[in-house]
Amino acid sequence: MKNHRNGYYNPKAQFRRLITVEDVYKSPVIADPLRLLHCSPVSDGAATIILADAKTAKKYTDRPVYILACAQASDTLGLYNRKDLTTMESVVSASKVAYETARLKPKDIDFVEAHDCFTIAEIMAYEDLGFCEKGRGGKMIEEGLTEIDGEIPFNPSGGLKAKGHPVGATGVAQAVEVVLQLREEAEQRQVKGAKIGMSHNIGGTGSTAVITIYGRDV
Repeated sequence: MKNHRNGYYNPKAQFRRLITVEDVYKSPVIADPLRLLHCSPVSDGAATIILADAKTAKKYTDRPVYILACAQASDTLGLYNRKDLTTMESVVSASKVAYETARLKPKDIDFVEAHDCFTIAEIMAYEDLGFCEKGRGGKMIEEGLTEIDGEIPFNPSGGLKAKGHPVGATGVAQAVEVVLQLREEAEQRQVKGAKIGMSHNIGGTGSTAVITIYGRDV
């Protein structure tokens, strides 16, 4: 519901419609307990970013966005080899390196574009990225902490769930949304006062993860 509400205000979103709890539980079961409306679509789409060093970037824009850290980590591909099915060690490891590189902590992040391929994946991200203790992710939703006007907004774009999941373009599309937010160009889905953003991109059942932290300033 949260991500569809955010996607409603995103002109680039595939599903710009609001949904209710009743809609979710009336949708077909895909893999119990996940239903159709718990799952992101596989979409067509494209996204582009321009990377340059800071000096070159300033020749083309007076509002560059800086990459403060970018870290990748891997985990086992087979879920049966993992100690905990609700933890992605790749995300835990990559985010730890990213925080250390940027000299930041979870409390310093203003918003996150997360890889919510399924609703459970976003809740796992709350925990794996260090925004709450293990097992408290669901409470963050219930308490409204991840809403656009919450303590730590997640997926103001609508996420993969509502914006769409074009797979190869997904990670870059997350970066585009982070740039729009940091430049205060996200209009009705703008996170107020956002200065530091994060993107969380995973692949292969979470066997690989890339965590990137961006800032308005170096």
